[in-house]
Amino acid sequence: MTPADLSLTVLHAVRRAVDEGVLRVEVPSRVKVERPRAGGVGDYASSVALGLARGAGLDARAVAELLKERLHPHPGIRSVDITGPGFLNFTLGEANDTRLVQRVLAEGTRYGCSAALAGTRTRLRAADEPRAALVTDTVLRLLRAQGAEAALDADGEPLPVLPAPYEPEVLGGDAARWALLRPAAHDHALPGAPLLVQHERNPLFRVRYAHARARRLLHYGAELGVTPAYGVPVDAPRLLTLLGDHPDVLLSAARLRAPDRVARHLEGVADALLAFQHTVLPLGDEKPSAAHRSRLALAEAAGTVLAGGLSLLGISAPDQI
Repeated sequence: MTPADLSLTVLHAVRRAVDEGVLRVEVPSRVKVERPRAGGVGDYASSVALGLARGAGLDARAVAELLKERLHPHPGIRSVDITGPGFLNFTLGEANDTRLVQRVLAEGTRYGCSAALAGTRTRLRAADEPRAALVTDTVLRLLRAQGAEAALDADGEPLPVLPAPYEPEVLGGDAARWALLRPAAHDHALPGAPLLVQHERNPLFRVRYAHARARRLLHYGAELGVTPAYGVPVDAPRLLTLLGDHPDVLLSAARLRAPDRVARHLEGVADALLAFQHTVLPLGDEKPSAAHRSRLALAEAAGTVLAGGLSLLGISAPDQI
């Protein structure tokens, strides 16, 4: 269950409570879920009950209790807790991790793309300034990946971008794009020279190297007779969380015209994968097991997310570095 899936699940619970007559409010168009703040628990949280309480004429915790009754049990939710004045906190189940990895592998590099913006018509103004032109082109990619009808138009929406030169002939296409897309559009572009150094301090290198490591793990796994199949739980909460967040990151990056959100997210996925990689395959005399197959499937899913995200930024994902 991704954050988008969880948002829809909570929204359906609100509709059900309204249909049953226990909650008399106007059903919102969407429900926001996010990481729990201080004092929260679980994987995600929502303040939807607080937003509905006044219109319902009820205490926010009472609204939260009504929604909790309609959210649990749910196959993708292990538990629902109420904290503070009425925040709903969700802990997702192990079965959710299995469905997540299977979904990523089934959808491939299209994972995270959706029809969320279908029916939306967006026109962006063509730009002559190099960085503005690159950001505009990338935003069009992101919008189209979410189903929007997006194109250039002389009278379209201008994207405010701090100018910077685009230097693929000096840096190569990948580093040149990362230098301009990784910072927020209102921030200065990154210096190009450090992006050419193959070192862990170079975020572009880490992201592309992490993808290459995922591909090599699959190669070594085949040599050892380990095939990727997520069948038993894997203790990699940060990596699983980041993969689950990927669709929401792509959607918000499109809505906010912010490719830098995708780049930052890919850095997080890469760092989590690189920290996890050493546990994936058997070591020494260790025999392959279902745990190794699950870990390899998770590594493959992470590499898939990295490849898909880089593709949306127009950056290559090599199998070897």
